[in-house]
Amino acid sequence: MQGAMAPRVSVVLPARDAGTTLDAAIESLTRQTFDDFELLAIDDGSADDTKQKLDGWARRDARVRVLQTGGVGLVGALRLGLDAAQGALLARMDADDVSLPERFARSVARLDAEPQLAGVGTGVEIVRQDRPASPALVGYGRWLSSLTTPERLFADRLIESPLCHPSVMLRRDAVVRAGGWRDGDFPEDWDLWLRLLDAGERLVCLPEVLHQWTDHDRRLTRTDQRYQRDRHTLLRARALRERLVGRPLAIWGAGERGIALCRALQSLGVTVDRFVEVNPRKVGQRIHGARVVFPDDLGAPSDEHVIASVGAQGARAEIRAWLDSRGFVEGVHFTCAA
Repeated sequence: MQGAMAPRVSVVLPARDAGTTLDAAIESLTRQTFDDFELLAIDDGSADDTKQKLDGWARRDARVRVLQTGGVGLVGALRLGLDAAQGALLARMDADDVSLPERFARSVARLDAEPQLAGVGTGVEIVRQDRPASPALVGYGRWLSSLTTPERLFADRLIESPLCHPSVMLRRDAVVRAGGWRDGDFPEDWDLWLRLLDAGERLVCLPEVLHQWTDHDRRLTRTDQRYQRDRHTLLRARALRERLVGRPLAIWGAGERGIALCRALQSLGVTVDRFVEVNPRKVGQRIHGARVVFPDDLGAPSDEHVIASVGAQGARAEIRAWLDSRGFVEGVHFTCAA
């Protein structure tokens, strides 16, 4: 903190049994070219030397404040950090990641230049120590870096989580208005982004790679049920439900993803009337009560809403182009939700 004034940025860094990676993570924050921040380092019930290492950093750097939860889990630790934060801006950080020196400076600059933005994420480099990063994760990183306008991010918000959580910087008041991080049977970060966007807030991803995101077999996204594919599908369905109840509905894609989304929507009381498919072997069938038709059977834009739910590379862009060429307006007549 500079003098008696509150810092511009409060960094929220939860850690549990992170003794082997913590020093590199915090050191990367001390190398930031923007230094008007406090670091809320939260020990979430560690059994290793995490707390001792955090205490050592606090003795060396007055910007570090050590908090403890007793082991309430990630969401509880994040909520503690939100309550304790003094800065108008919140930056997230994970205890096994590394932020590049310009991350904070460029994030603050974008938020200062565009007051209407509630938050920004950054491009990420996927880092794995024991073997090459999976092509799926590398592709996810490339996709994040393409969400360079609030409009593009909003349109893609239901494909995957449109911001890398530990790379974000958010306006604290916007997070508070949205209710902060919530615990539940869903990924807490994606849930927050959707609530912010539903409230009319604007988010964007900086295209520059400013954060090294570490992948390993112990990461929560691999070990916690809240981050598994079926929970992602249910979160998409819940986000779609309010807009779709009572409207005719078609799902474009009768593959694994489209069928899973159909089941999730039906479990929430949403009727799926038909599937759209280019595969002639599927056309004419019924899947979970919905008949399968060719794209041309959609006809002109109407009250029917089309959800594009496909996973094949390039297929989403082709569907968007097909619908656009026939007068369908994204967000009005169709939504992409992979």
